[in-house]
Amino acid sequence: MSFSFFKPSRPKTPQELVKVIKDSLMALDTKTVAEVKSLEKALEEVEKNFVTMRHMLSGDGEVEPNMDQVSQLTLEICKEDVIALLIHKLPILAWEARKDLVHCWFVLLRQKDGSTNCCVQYMENHLELLDFLVVWYDNKEIALNCGTMLRECIKVPSLAKYILESPSFELFFKYVELPNFDIASDAFSTFKDLLTKHAAAASEFLTAHYDEFFEQYEKLLSSANYVTRRQSLKLLSEFLLEPPNSHIMKRYILEVRHLKIMMTLLKDSSKNIQISAFHIFKVFVANPNKPREIKVILAKNHERLLALLHNLSAGKGADDEQLEEEKELIIKEIERVSRLPNLES
Repeated sequence: MSFSFFKPSRPKTPQELVKVIKDSLMALDTKTVAEVKSLEKALEEVEKNFVTMRHMLSGDGEVEPNMDQVSQLTLEICKEDVIALLIHKLPILAWEARKDLVHCWFVLLRQKDGSTNCCVQYMENHLELLDFLVVWYDNKEIALNCGTMLRECIKVPSLAKYILESPSFELFFKYVELPNFDIASDAFSTFKDLLTKHAAAASEFLTAHYDEFFEQYEKLLSSANYVTRRQSLKLLSEFLLEPPNSHIMKRYILEVRHLKIMMTLLKDSSKNIQISAFHIFKVFVANPNKPREIKVILAKNHERLLALLHNLSAGKGADDEQLEEEKELIIKEIERVSRLPNLES
């Protein structure tokens, strides 16, 4: 009597594993009802192969990964165009398979062979794959997986720069307002990373697309959604105060439409929004080179502005002391401007 069927199978080599992963992903092309069973089987096969890939890349909790195998697997995945398949098939994958894929994605994009990473190079040579990940925020089943994978890509300056300059970037203005709170929050995290992770690329983008960007951004600051207003206001102050964006800030504070938005936000029912708005509003007022149009608005509205500022408080503590000092300076400047002659509009 033979018990040979209990003998464990020989572990796959990286080349063999990549081949079966590729084959199982290709098998997901079945679409007709008659092929549903074969599709289910193919999905199970993908899931099983992803578990093996995860163990090869990260170990299984008991055995550490073999770094030669990790390196070989990474190279094979790039060589066999498996990265494109992983992204294209993402909407079809089951929940567990997507979870394993996201884990493997981190390892693959951080894997270095000397000073290069073939997965990063692959993405740089197939930039349209980034657009797929952005567009799929609209698919609530995979939105959070796509967001996680995108943020890992955005750590690479060249990939972040591509997304910023791609037409798909505009979709983020819609995504951050999606009714699903988790997806909207995740999209905002990605949007924030794009504008803050690589200051030079963001500055270049904002300089080239200033009018279109701020026209869209105004809608976020005026959103009926409290979370959107608060997050977008906080993010605005973050990226405007980045040293590479100083020329953007200087341009921003010369425009009446931006000042009017901050004045509206100073009246918001939320104290947090009022205080965040004040920190941008004060730059308009403190600017020694205020254009006449800005002075006219401040003079016309000085009584209401002074009333708002007198009521503005951060609470107790060091922050409140600093706020009080800044308020005092801004109040004095508004009073000074209101007394200037020849400011009739």
